[in-house]
Amino acid sequence: MLQFSRARLYTILTIVVAALIVVLPNFLSKETVARWPGFVPKQQINLGLDLKGGSYLLYEVDIESLMREKLGNVLEDIRTNLREKRVPYASLRQTDADVRVTITDATRQDEAAKIVRKLVQPSGAAVFGTGSSATMEVGVQGSDIVVSMPDAARVETSRNAVAQSIEVIRRRLDAMGTAEPMIAQQGNNRIIIQLPGVKDPQRVKDTVGRTAKLTFHLVDESASVPDALAGRVPPGDMVMPGEGGQAYVLKKRSVVTGENLTNAQARINSQTGEYVVSFTFDSAGARKFGQITVENVSKRFAVVLDGKVITAPVIREPILSGDGQISGGGAGFTANSSNDLALLLRSGALPAQLKVVEERTVGAELGADSIRSGIVATIIGTLAVIAFIWLAYGLFGVFANVAVVINVLLILAIVTLLQSTLTLPGIAGIVLTVGMAVDSNVLIYERMKEELRSGKSNLNALEIGFKKAYATILDANLTTLIAALILFFLGAGPIRGFAVTHAVGTLTTIFTAYTMTRLMIAIWVKVKRPKRIPIDPCPDERGRRPFHLIPEGFKFPFMKYRVLADSISVTGVIASIVLFVVMGLNYSIDFKGGTLIEIRTEGPADLGKIRSIGDGLGLGHVQVQQFGSPESVLVRVESQPGGDQAQLDALAKIKTGLTQGLGAGVSVVRTEVVGPTVGGELVQKGLLALGVAVVLMMVYVWFRFEWQFGLGAVAGLFHDIMLTIGVFALFRLEFSLSTIAALLTIIGYSMNDKVVISDRIRENLRKYKKIDLRELIDLSLNETLSRTTMTAVTTLLALGSLYIFGGEVIRVFTFAMIWGVFVGTYSSLYIAAPFLLLTGVKRDWSGGDAKPAAAAKAT
Repeated sequence: MLQFSRARLYTILTIVVAALIVVLPNFLSKETVARWPGFVPKQQINLGLDLKGGSYLLYEVDIESLMREKLGNVLEDIRTNLREKRVPYASLRQTDADVRVTITDATRQDEAAKIVRKLVQPSGAAVFGTGSSATMEVGVQGSDIVVSMPDAARVETSRNAVAQSIEVIRRRLDAMGTAEPMIAQQGNNRIIIQLPGVKDPQRVKDTVGRTAKLTFHLVDESASVPDALAGRVPPGDMVMPGEGGQAYVLKKRSVVTGENLTNAQARINSQTGEYVVSFTFDSAGARKFGQITVENVSKRFAVVLDGKVITAPVIREPILSGDGQISGGGAGFTANSSNDLALLLRSGALPAQLKVVEERTVGAELGADSIRSGIVATIIGTLAVIAFIWLAYGLFGVFANVAVVINVLLILAIVTLLQSTLTLPGIAGIVLTVGMAVDSNVLIYERMKEELRSGKSNLNALEIGFKKAYATILDANLTTLIAALILFFLGAGPIRGFAVTHAVGTLTTIFTAYTMTRLMIAIWVKVKRPKRIPIDPCPDERGRRPFHLIPEGFKFPFMKYRVLADSISVTGVIASIVLFVVMGLNYSIDFKGGTLIEIRTEGPADLGKIRSIGDGLGLGHVQVQQFGSPESVLVRVESQPGGDQAQLDALAKIKTGLTQGLGAGVSVVRTEVVGPTVGGELVQKGLLALGVAVVLMMVYVWFRFEWQFGLGAVAGLFHDIMLTIGVFALFRLEFSLSTIAALLTIIGYSMNDKVVISDRIRENLRKYKKIDLRELIDLSLNETLSRTTMTAVTTLLALGSLYIFGGEVIRVFTFAMIWGVFVGTYSSLYIAAPFLLLTGVKRDWSGGDAKPAAAAKAT
């Protein structure tokens, strides 16, 4: 186990050097890195918006409206063609699923069906693009002809609409000059937009979210506008609003659409001095537009943008050039509005309406604070862990510390190569990894101590220590990895950054603990040829004993107090359930929707005045609380009735009210808006993540050990989760998406601890066949007690620095994990292990002694 070939040695060193080269650009400016040779890695870690500031928008594509629009277009085509062919029909109607027309002349029904089929599937081609399989289905039901869209067509239409929306959004953002936007699809019908450096996303929303659907319609001069407004709209017409409350009756069928535009520019009309938008049609559009203007001289036509008439001029003469211009109507265009409209028309129309269902903005100042606090917390936590491990293991502690530093280096290198987004919770994942990474070394070193106590030679103790600890390390870290992967696939937002760093850290921990530590020890043994191992539990030549959290030879009768511990645990779980039912949880806007604003004032904030401003805005309950420093205040507005758009309106209202009421000395550093739709989904995903994590871990432990171990582990996890929920309910701590991440991390840590103890119990069951199970569990718990406390202390040192120095944003998140370390350690000792006494356990492995071997006496 301590032999390394040159090839393996060089491979390990190459990995470490390569990681150092990959990480190095992160500590230099972009200008310096840009001057490096082309073959040298230049990538830098992609910082999340919570670290560098910016805006996050989650859009939902209104697929249902798109489907209704397509069916509506089919209805108008059917109406026009049946009238042209003089096919009599009695009823033409549209539902959410289809279009139906009743043919009154049965002898012409086949003819009508052929006309309809030709409309929806001309020449056998697809309606939604060449080669597409998304076509309408035409059927005959009695005297009705039914046109419907099959499921496959709906799926393809939805997929195409989202893909086209992403492309249109990208063109619009590029035209606006937005720096490094990130646009990605989420789920089936949602689009994420991340905008680094954008403090106020309102102009982006105004530009990106507009459908920009431009159509040209003839005005029906013969129709009465009052009659149409009263509901008596002539067939084939529609009522459309215009500027200043004016309404128009237009022909439904558009004569030309914005799809025929090739260019659009904002200009100043040389005759009137007004801002206008000039446009140019392609050849097909120019031909259609020319024909319409030739046939309708002295008649009016309307220019409709997103369901509103922006101008309705009279056609004075035929326009055959394919060029035209749009004026701003009564209100007129400004320089900005004309430029924005031209940009929209150039980039193309969205295929369907977009609505914002979630919005988050972080100021650059807050992002810089988060980076500073994260770096400080990481450095202090790492130094605390390094000092503790050095005190506990001396020289071997130095080896473990070097492995931890290399571990962090590898995490940063992998995150850089993957271009994964590093968030503030991601930094928390690195800090947590530092605390838990030592656990693997502790397992190895404690195994070595046991072998030395049993009289093994130095080299044998080293060999067996690595060999026996390897399976336990693998099992323990795989359970942690399961929790991290579930969090990644079911999590959202910055929490996925935590999942990435935690998962990567778990993998690198296995590598560094078993490879790097072993390599350093192997080199030390080969060079020094020591007569004793520095972690030897015996005193050295001068009579000095090493530092121990648990004294040598300490034995605690855990099972003796099992009934008392069970009573405390049951009482705690019942109390937590009662608190949850009676008091409930203080859900954040992540789950119930609403608006959150963090503001900073020049001096200590006047909470009473801020609360008074909020209460006077008519937004319902407005919660105001100090957030960290006296100058920072968090304002929460409850979810507003009216759906997702109502939350955005509330955000604008509260921002305006605070900035006007508090004056120039206030700055908005963070905003979050979550619509009720997303909030409900996050609740479901959070519960699903917890359930999946518990089931997978139980299955894994069952597979690796026995079913009794799996049930005991689940009982312990249930205990940990319920006590954590009880604490959150009792102290009214905010229960957010970050808390779900903390619960999953608690599950991973707790299961890690339980796997180590289960592994020792299984080993002792094989080793001591006739020993009483109660005594065997006590023996196993005491044998692993040193490792259990060492791991808990190193993890708490890392989390403690994160809690104190990591900033207010993740304080509750960190508290949940600190609490989880305590309850997870407790449940490993007094829930999971004693559970075996209730269920029994397999005892028929071959071999083993009748009694446990006596511990070697200290010399």
